[in-house]
Amino acid sequence: MFGPVTDLARQALFLLDPETAHGMSIAALKSGVVPSCRVPDDPRLAVTVAGIGFPNPLGMAAGYDKNAEVPDALLKLGFGFAEVGTVTPKPQAGNDKPRIFRLAGDRAVINRLGFNNAGHEAAFARLSARKGSAGIVGVNIGANKDSADRVADYVAGIRRFYPVASYFTVNISSPNTPGLRDLQARDSLKALLEAVLAARAEEASRIGRSLPVFLKIAPDLTEEGLDDVAAEALAHDLDGLIISNTTLSRDDLTDRRHAAESGGLSGAPLFRLSTAVLAKMRQRVGAALPLVGVGGVGSAEDAMEKIRAGADLVQLYSCMIYEGPALPARILRGLSDLLDRDGAGSIRDLRDSRVDHWAAMKL
Repeated sequence: MFGPVTDLARQALFLLDPETAHGMSIAALKSGVVPSCRVPDDPRLAVTVAGIGFPNPLGMAAGYDKNAEVPDALLKLGFGFAEVGTVTPKPQAGNDKPRIFRLAGDRAVINRLGFNNAGHEAAFARLSARKGSAGIVGVNIGANKDSADRVADYVAGIRRFYPVASYFTVNISSPNTPGLRDLQARDSLKALLEAVLAARAEEASRIGRSLPVFLKIAPDLTEEGLDDVAAEALAHDLDGLIISNTTLSRDDLTDRRHAAESGGLSGAPLFRLSTAVLAKMRQRVGAALPLVGVGGVGSAEDAMEKIRAGADLVQLYSCMIYEGPALPARILRGLSDLLDRDGAGSIRDLRDSRVDHWAAMKL
């Protein structure tokens, strides 16, 4: 799904089925055809979140490198961290094809992949092979569609990947696994967090280091739903929230060809909703709990606005389909320019400066 930024090259790439293009991009990164785009580190962009020192706040979101095939190649594009997965205990094929749709007029994507991945063992083998390598690589864990005990699937993810992960993301917000988002309900979330964090504590005691655990939530929660998530996040030893996954909303789309397809919408149209939810959650959890802003980030201005709305870190994926592999480096240079413009000594100085603006928006 990476492509050069020229219109001609993008048009040629977009003649391919989206899933085929995605596979080609993974192959290109594996082969080294995509050159390193890393920019010199700007110390003003470095942030420490949940005890981890990130060289910059920009990360590759889960969903691209589902099977942990190219995390180091992604880091060479300039990302400060990469998140692999979502990984489920057993391999699963996901939903029927076609299941990815480009809405080029909106710079958006609809997907209903359904946690297609090769399972724990395949990803664990790859991550074990890079053990000791530099770079922050998080593991996004999920539950199998046919699982009789979804909470147990998340616990299994913590236990399997504990020796090789930099951090974990508990993904309960995909709209493409029936019933998964029900785990965001307060009682269900309480039971899930208790089990996952108990497993983390046991593994930390065994290995001698405690890894951060983040919870990834949907942008389609009500105000009351946000209250419940915030309450449970603060009641447990959770290390942060990732806001947000894809949306079921189809508001304000202009590209109607695929707008009616089922699945989660990502890309530029998600920016407003996800940023409003981010700010609302920052108001609820206070200043200390780390938040990761995701949804519609396609420029340095977008990334900075997430930070101003309350994000400590920012992730992207779908906008890279339209902007190509040079996007991370371009965003990082742009963030440095914005710090110059504002006379800020650190990107952390700008966090929360527009929380009230974004939190005032209606969901």
